[in-house]
Amino acid sequence: MRIEVENIKCGGCANSIRKGLLELEGIDRVEVDIEGGVVEFQADETRRAEIAERLAAMGYPEKGSVQGLKAAGAKAKSFVSCAVGRMGSE
Repeated sequence: MRIEVENIKCGGCANSIRKGLLELEGIDRVEVDIEGGVVEFQADETRRAEIAERLAAMGYPEKGSVQGLKAAGAKAKSFVSCAVGRMGSE
């Protein structure tokens, strides 16, 4: 399954996304295409909405799903998530 998301900027973002999704039961594999803004993972199709919500809560909302002030808030969350991901990769 794949979800196109906003705000992926670097390897730190990718690390945070991988870690956050792998914490969910039933997620076996997570791959992040930084340049394409795509998160691919193996999970039951019925969990797509739950996973999209998790990504949005981390600051990586699905493309086209967040507008206006919400987008600014999501971007701020993604900066924090990115920094945490960078610290975790060192």
